[in-house]
Amino acid sequence: MQLYSGYTREPFYYETDKMGIIHHSNYIRWFEEARVDLLRHLDYPFEKIEADGLMVPVLSVSCQYKEMVRFGDQLTIMPLIKRYTGTRLDFDYEIYNQKKQLVTIGSSEHCFMSSARNRLVQLKKANPELHQLFSDYTALQLNK
Repeated sequence: MQLYSGYTREPFYYETDKMGIIHHSNYIRWFEEARVDLLRHLDYPFEKIEADGLMVPVLSVSCQYKEMVRFGDQLTIMPLIKRYTGTRLDFDYEIYNQKKQLVTIGSSEHCFMSSARNRLVQLKKANPELHQLFSDYTALQLNK
């Protein structure tokens, strides 16, 4: 298992506002894009999680803008697992521009629920393979 090197993207023109900078609402979408890409990197794509009968709703999200991001910038979004408990999965995010300058930080909190029952699940029981994957990756990330 290897550490994730980050999700790279360039902002689209439609994501800008009248001042020529990226509109604040787009960063939350970018966090999600990075989470989904991290799951692909871990060879457990979101489609598989859903096929396994699980939902991973967002409980909260926050974003702090350090520097302006503009159309044409090249970004790397790093989703970092902050905490994994078996029922909760919390992320921190760091967004860097092409100059390796930290431009945005954020966080999101999630839980695991059964799609069929709409109830909170303990991943260790509901999906031991995914539980082990998150446990191993969290440990790897902490020991980097």
